Amino acid sequence: MARTPPPFALFEWKIAWRYLRARRAEGGVSVMTWISLIGITLAVFALIATLAVRSGFRSEFVGTILGANAHVTVYSAGEFDAQGRVDRTIAEYEEMTSRIAQVPGVERAAPLVKGQVLITNRDRSSGVEVFGIRPDDLRDLPGVAQSEQAVGDLTQFHDGEDVIAIGSGVARSIGATVGDTVKLTSPNGVKTAFGTSPRVNAYQVVYVFSAGRYDIDRTRVYMPFTQAQSFFNRDGVADEIEVMVERPEEMNPVLIPILEAAGGRSQIWTWQDASGGFLRALEVEDNVMFIILSILVLIAAMNIVSGLIMLVKNKGRDIGILRTIGLSEGSILRVFFICGAFTGIIGTVMGVIFGCLFAIYIDPIFSFVNYVMGGGVWDPSIRGIYSLPAELHLSDVLKAIGLSLGLSFIVTYFPARRAARLNPVEALRYE
Repeated sequence: MARTPPPFALFEWKIAWRYLRARRAEGGVSVMTWISLIGITLAVFALIATLAVRSGFRSEFVGTILGANAHVTVYSAGEFDAQGRVDRTIAEYEEMTSRIAQVPGVERAAPLVKGQVLITNRDRSSGVEVFGIRPDDLRDLPGVAQSEQAVGDLTQFHDGEDVIAIGSGVARSIGATVGDTVKLTSPNGVKTAFGTSPRVNAYQVVYVFSAGRYDIDRTRVYMPFTQAQSFFNRDGVADEIEVMVERPEEMNPVLIPILEAAGGRSQIWTWQDASGGFLRALEVEDNVMFIILSILVLIAAMNIVSGLIMLVKNKGRDIGILRTIGLSEGSILRVFFICGAFTGIIGTVMGVIFGCLFAIYIDPIFSFVNYVMGGGVWDPSIRGIYSLPAELHLSDVLKAIGLSLGLSFIVTYFPARRAARLNPVEALRYE
């Protein structure tokens, strides 16, 4: 009794390889194979590149937010003063800061004084937001203290001196650098019998930082806490408490303990409340882009069907002969399945290689594109960050591989099944 060969035997691979190398005179199948291969390669490349840029953009955006902004902001709900106005300042900020800092999961807490002023250097001015902060707390901000493009010495930023640290965007807008003396003008200055006169003070720039976010670098100025209290008429009080937590992306468990430690009439505002709408928009856009690119992969995989249908039509005589000499329907199905699957596998591998290389070398690639286009391709004032980031994740690569191979195998099965069911008598009738 003849022994049935195992599935995907060596002869099945040899027949499939011979069919894949079909000459143009035999029906142009090789041309369709190349079209399918290139289509799947480009589709997988686009999918991986998009997923990498998506991950990198979100990571960069969140990182710059968390690097220079409070994870949780605690402020007072306010009380009415003698003039009937709502006073939202925090008088017992030292005690409140100490209680919040002891909450499990909190890295540090710091009081802040905030105000909007006009900064002037010679004949150039710009509106900025001043953050009055204690020097030790400023040195704990990674987006400021660990800025790679920073200029100056942050150790010179200390209480008792009229010094400030400014963002790189502020420095460019007013033409200031380390060592320059600039003027800050606040509309809420000294109260006189004729009304409130603006307050103007001169400060020396000791540090220029780049937090990685255009909107922060363009508007942010740091001033020592005691100087900010005096400048903004906040003697003995703070405007809010800045809180940094250990796990900022999973901070819901610590919000209630922070609010309880802050005491009555306190409210909190998180970085997710401030940027949640943008992050949700990114998530929706990510899902839509993945669906669109998945359709692109499907369209590329459908080229395999066209090539296999042409191959089955051109090889009808061969199929009849193979069935006559004893090949089973299963063997014929596997031969043509190998033809389509091989194209999908090679295209997927090439797409993964190109996509990973694009994500790894995105900076020189983007610099080249920017050079060719004459500059200005990436506007940080619109996009918020200074460059196009990319971040490869194994899960994204595996997702692209699974999608491409799955679609390739599925669409390959149907023309392969049609070839297996071809009647050998009909195939050889006119031969």
